[in-house]
Amino acid sequence: MSEELSAFIAPLLDHPDMDTPLTLGFVRQRILGVARAQGVEPRRFGDDESLASEIEALIEEFGADAPAADFVSVKASEDLSQFIETLLDVSEADVVPTLGGMRAAVAEGWVARLAGKGVIDDDDDQTLLAEIDALIDRYGEDTPAENLLRFE
Repeated sequence: MSEELSAFIAPLLDHPDMDTPLTLGFVRQRILGVARAQGVEPRRFGDDESLASEIEALIEEFGADAPAADFVSVKASEDLSQFIETLLDVSEADVVPTLGGMRAAVAEGWVARLAGKGVIDDDDDQTLLAEIDALIDRYGEDTPAENLLRFE
């Protein structure tokens, strides 16, 4: 999924008043509604890289009833990305740090160690832990942490 489509869907996932299951079909309706509101003919919404074309391709492959949340790309925050990169640098070459490993590293005091070196803020441990736990809930603790790095 493109970053643009992911960015379109993410606020819908977080909307507190959303009482409809957020499916790919629902997202398509929202995209087409935005196109109409902007005065754009939905059938002429853009080229193959447009949101409408992308959602149509996903629906064709997975069906309109597929949960949209399954397709949203989630990346680590800047702080967590920095934490992951630092731990990648100090880990052995043949060891793939996982989300579970990142959680263990926070519990073992790595945040304080890195804060002492000025790499991250010393009060980030609870924030990082909450973010890691949310990522573990979504992807599982065996997911390689580097797959979620944010590159900006």
